[in-house]
Amino acid sequence: MLKDKEQYVLLDARAVSVRIMLIAAILLALIFGWFAVRWQLGNMMAELTVPTSPNAQSVAQLATSFAPRDPLANWLSASAESDVSTPEKLLGSINSFEKVVKLSPFDFQMWIELGRAREQAEDSAGAEKAYIRAVEIAPSYTYPRWQLGNFYLRQNKADQGFSELKQAAESSARYRDQVFSIAWDYYEQDTARLEQLMGDSPSVKAGLARYYAGKERPADSLRIWNMLSEEDKQANSAISKVIAQALYEKRFFRQAVEFVRQIGIETSAKAETVQNGDFEKPLVDANETYFGWKISSIGKMDVKPDPTKKYEGSRSLRVSFSGFTDPTLFNILQYVAVESGATYQLSVWLRTENLKSSGMPTLEIYNANDEKNLAVSKPFPADQKDWQQIKLNFTAPPNAEAIGIRTTRDFCGADCPIFGTFWYDDFKLEKIK
Repeated sequence: MLKDKEQYVLLDARAVSVRIMLIAAILLALIFGWFAVRWQLGNMMAELTVPTSPNAQSVAQLATSFAPRDPLANWLSASAESDVSTPEKLLGSINSFEKVVKLSPFDFQMWIELGRAREQAEDSAGAEKAYIRAVEIAPSYTYPRWQLGNFYLRQNKADQGFSELKQAAESSARYRDQVFSIAWDYYEQDTARLEQLMGDSPSVKAGLARYYAGKERPADSLRIWNMLSEEDKQANSAISKVIAQALYEKRFFRQAVEFVRQIGIETSAKAETVQNGDFEKPLVDANETYFGWKISSIGKMDVKPDPTKKYEGSRSLRVSFSGFTDPTLFNILQYVAVESGATYQLSVWLRTENLKSSGMPTLEIYNANDEKNLAVSKPFPADQKDWQQIKLNFTAPPNAEAIGIRTTRDFCGADCPIFGTFWYDDFKLEKIK
């Protein structure tokens, strides 16, 4: 009996110990859960709050009270204080950022924030150390070098600044144009200094060619592009298409035609040459060519190659009207890059059949840069069964990068129909002097 009683006491003692351990575990879990919830709540509040919002400081205080050692909560507190211009608040911001980098010593963004705060407080030496530390933590990232380079420029340390910015430009196309722009302004548009700074990286050179095109420096754009090897040009073909489009839209036709030819959009495109002047090659959509024939689809006017009638080769271009009434025509257009001040002769062979209108077709040459006429043919004859040659002489004005060759018509009022057909063949452009 005594033995059974002793066993009962022993079991009861063990049960009490188990209960105590369970209670302790529950309390620990509750305490851990409480702190975990507080930490998560503080972190969430910091993550969802913009430092510039009106209640940022109040939220930051609450977030840090919930999560005093959370880097994000302390970052919000530091950032909110940095938006206040008083010296006391600025000093508090610096102290807060210093606490942040201690809590998150390998976060380069936090070191950059500390550098900014120190720079704002005119602590240049401390700011430099923070920016350098950011670069050391993430040497292959562009953003820290971008920040360090700009800091050096603000400190009038151009060599150190552009050394960092050069590396930023080499590693990231995102920052490349910004680096070009900074150097362009800093060196007062000195292309030699800019190019010396940028070095020999093919991707940087391609980017610089695009930058020059945007700055309306077409000759410099083409010069830099031609420094690349054929392999590098192919690797940067997407950039070259952007350059070609930019130069074309800005009417720098002499350089645009070189880009168009080199990148293979129009391999036969060439300055001072009418492209596909004999119409032996297929015609393409007007929106898909720069220096080829641009032929628009217009009601009651049909334009297509004709193998049955030709002056030379295997076909010509036939243009048929069936009551077209628009007083203007401006169709069958081609741009040809020319040399400013040079004199040229444009020739073409023409044949007509049953043309009837008070406003007959004409062939016109105009300055593609300002739309001013340079030469225009006589109105086409009604019936010219034999091929006859039209010749137009003109001198390219000083501002002319290219001429436009187009078919127009004599003005004959708002409702002036035209009927009949004519053929073009063998356009040629020759420089006279």
